[in-house]
Amino acid sequence: MEIIELNSLHAEAYQHLRLEGLKKHPENFGASYDEELHYTIDDYSERITAHQSNVFGAFNNEKLIGIVTLFKESKLKMKHKAFIFGMYVTEESRGLGAARKLMEAALNKARAQPEIEQVYLTVMSDNHPAKKLYLSLGFEPYAKEPHALKIGTYYYDEEHMLLML
Repeated sequence: MEIIELNSLHAEAYQHLRLEGLKKHPENFGASYDEELHYTIDDYSERITAHQSNVFGAFNNEKLIGIVTLFKESKLKMKHKAFIFGMYVTEESRGLGAARKLMEAALNKARAQPEIEQVYLTVMSDNHPAKKLYLSLGFEPYAKEPHALKIGTYYYDEEHMLLML
């Protein structure tokens, strides 16, 4: 397995994997499949290459099997913060360590930037495997947001977590 920072050449594979995650696990993302289905390859390419973001991909046998984004705040008073979002690993690739390796790559990138002092993420309250991973990496929960997402008539709670670098 190889973890690399994605570039515009990966836009199509990224789009495919992102849409898969949004469709199969809508409760794990703030965005929706219906919203992003209409995005173009150029939209995804811009997302991957945005100045404030670093998008990492896990490849197994040259196939993209996982993604995660590190987003850095740009406002002067918030430059000490970064956010992890968009974590997704294909169902058939879970258990291979891709999620941990993706998180480690994103956190290493954050640590390499002296202005970043803390990293935030949110996780569905009932996503126990993800919470276990984040806790093992040093993240600590600091808040729970009831009814953070609503899909149809069902609400999902989120936990907010923080890692001080």
